[in-house]
Amino acid sequence: MSFRERHRMLDAGDVTLHVVEQGDGVPVVMCHGFPGLWYSWRRQLPALAEAGYRAIALDMRGYGRSSRPPSPRAYDRRHTVADLVGVLDALGIDEAVFAGHDFGAALVWDLPQWAPGRVKALMQLSVPRMPVSNRPPTELYARMAEQHFVHVYYFQEEGPADEELGAEPERFLANVFWALSGGYRYLDVWRHPSEGNGYLDVLPEAPPLPWPWLSRDEFAFYTDEFRRTGFTGGLNWYRAYDHVWNEKQNRPDEPVTVPTLFLVGERDPVLQMMGSDALEQMEAHVPGLRDVHVIEGAGHFVQMEAAGEVNEAMLAFLAGL
Repeated sequence: MSFRERHRMLDAGDVTLHVVEQGDGVPVVMCHGFPGLWYSWRRQLPALAEAGYRAIALDMRGYGRSSRPPSPRAYDRRHTVADLVGVLDALGIDEAVFAGHDFGAALVWDLPQWAPGRVKALMQLSVPRMPVSNRPPTELYARMAEQHFVHVYYFQEEGPADEELGAEPERFLANVFWALSGGYRYLDVWRHPSEGNGYLDVLPEAPPLPWPWLSRDEFAFYTDEFRRTGFTGGLNWYRAYDHVWNEKQNRPDEPVTVPTLFLVGERDPVLQMMGSDALEQMEAHVPGLRDVHVIEGAGHFVQMEAAGEVNEAMLAFLAGL
C-alpha cells in the first residue's frame, strides 16, 4: 500500500512551519540537521507509514518552506522547543516519538526535559548525548580554529559564510554531502588552517552524481530549495550555540529516561571527532537507552546512506515500545 504525502503549513507560534506527513497511527516526528530539509527523511516517511505509523517530517525553522527568522537568538532552545510543541498542538497530538539528526538530534535530546509529557520515545542519529561544556562553545571552537579549519567557528560570523555558500549552492551542497559521507575522511578538512580559508577552499571536490545513496533528481531538490532560500537560516542554528549554552547554565541537562534508540554511521565524522568512548559515556546520560547501532561504511547522512538498515532498526525499536 502506498500513502500520499500530505504537505501542511502549521502556525507554531512566532513561525510557520512546513511539515510533510504520511500514514496514520502513532506519530513519529523527524527533525533534520544541516544542510537538510524534510526531504532528508524521504526514505523513512513511506517505510514508517507502511508499517502503521504517522510519519511527520519538518522543515526546521530557517529551512525550506518554513519561516526563517533573521536573528540567531530566535534559534535558541526556548524557540526551537516551542516549534516542536507547536507542531504537536497544531496536529492535535498529545505525545509523539521524536527522531533527530545532527543539530536536530541535539534539540531532540532536550525535549523530554523541556517538553515533559509530550515525548513517548527518541530515535537519535549521529550525535550522542554528551554533557554540556563548562565554557561557551564559541570559546572552545576559537581555540580549535587556531590550528585547524573548523566549520562551526567559520559559521559564527554573520556574512562571510552566508555569501560564500549562497554564491555556489550546487557546488557547496555536493562537496559537503560527499565530505561528510562514508566515502571521504572528513577530518582531512582539519588539516587546513582557518586563516584565509572559506569552507569551499577546504572541502574536497565531490565526484560526479549519481552516488549510490543520492540521485541527480534528489540532489536537485536540495539545490532548488537552497538556491531559493540561501543558507542564513541554517547557519543561525550554529550562531545560537552560545545562547543555548547560556540557557543551560540555568537549566542543567537531566538524564534522558524515555526509551531511546541511537544510530550512527561507522564513518560519521561526529563519532570520529568525539571518539568511540562517546557511545559508552552516553549511557550514563541516557538511562533510557535501549539499543545502539553502528552502521558499517556509512557516514554522517546515515538515514540516506543506509536507509534500509536505519528503517529496519527504527521499526524494530518502535515495535518494542
